[in-house]
Amino acid sequence: MRTPPYLVSTRTRTSTFGAIAAACLVVVAIVLPAFAGRGLIQDLFFIFTMLVLAQFWNLLAGYGGLVSVGQQAFVGFGAYMLFGSVILWGLNPIAALLLSGVGALLLAIPTAFFAFRLQGAYFAIGTWVVAEVARLVVAQWRSVGGGTGTSMPREAREVMWGVTWIQSVFDVRDSAARDILAYWLALALLVATIGGIYWLLRTKRGLALAAVRDNMEAAKSVGVDAARMKWMVFLIAAFGTGLAGGLIFLQNGRISPDSAFSVIDWTAFVIFIVVIGGIGTIEGPIIGVLVFFALQTLFADYGSWYLIALGGIGIVIMLFAPRGLWGLISDKSGIQLFPIRRRLSGGKLADRSKPSREE
Repeated sequence: MRTPPYLVSTRTRTSTFGAIAAACLVVVAIVLPAFAGRGLIQDLFFIFTMLVLAQFWNLLAGYGGLVSVGQQAFVGFGAYMLFGSVILWGLNPIAALLLSGVGALLLAIPTAFFAFRLQGAYFAIGTWVVAEVARLVVAQWRSVGGGTGTSMPREAREVMWGVTWIQSVFDVRDSAARDILAYWLALALLVATIGGIYWLLRTKRGLALAAVRDNMEAAKSVGVDAARMKWMVFLIAAFGTGLAGGLIFLQNGRISPDSAFSVIDWTAFVIFIVVIGGIGTIEGPIIGVLVFFALQTLFADYGSWYLIALGGIGIVIMLFAPRGLWGLISDKSGIQLFPIRRRLSGGKLADRSKPSREE
């Protein structure tokens, strides 16, 4: 009798059900603006964009082992590329969104060239220094408001692609139509981000990335190009972070160096989301952003006490659940919605699972 071939798979029954449920949620999210109020749409936009930022930082730190505290550089530079291309070149804001990612990608090249010569805490500090330099340089850019910032031109908002169609379909004002458009773009970016990262982690490059994170020298000894993997994940994270930054400030309609390059808003909060949710998992940032949004909604009016509460909660979770909330849930239930661990089946394993004729 011929032995069946070996098969390597990552999918589980739970992940299949999760994929079906996720597809249903995406469909509901697409049609949600027809029923939801503007406040809910804005809240979901915030959740989606913060989750995108968290997923890219998690890819960088959780899977690549590159702990950066300078991701605000790519948020801010991407946003300024959007405003600059609209104001100076007259591009439609939707078309200019792509330049947000491209601009962040271009900034990431010299940043990586400098930062990859540093290790550990020095790498983290180096990325923050680059972000501060980028903020100071952009503050001298007079054409986009310099240090005080600028607003999106009114004529650019009026000709934004898709706004007129949304107004006619949903019978809403132009401001609400722009919120719906930004919401849909954020949803599309989120789906592409999670799907793309999950696909990457299931490929050979994902295995190589995990090997570099766990032990770079051991990864090199088995033929993994560690430098190439670090460059790849850093540039991918920068491009996606720049896109998210451009989209955030497109929806805001105004930009300034302090807001665009805020280490608290675009790096500290993102790190908090990933850490409390579970670093090194796709599910962790999803849990983390929901917890963060709930805490922000409940305690944002308490000023500095709000930040102290976030820090205290983060410390407690790191002490009692080092792998984050999702790690705690997964350990108790065994559930994995985005499994990436390879499981071997078939071959002699299949033969052993079948009862013999004598039995």
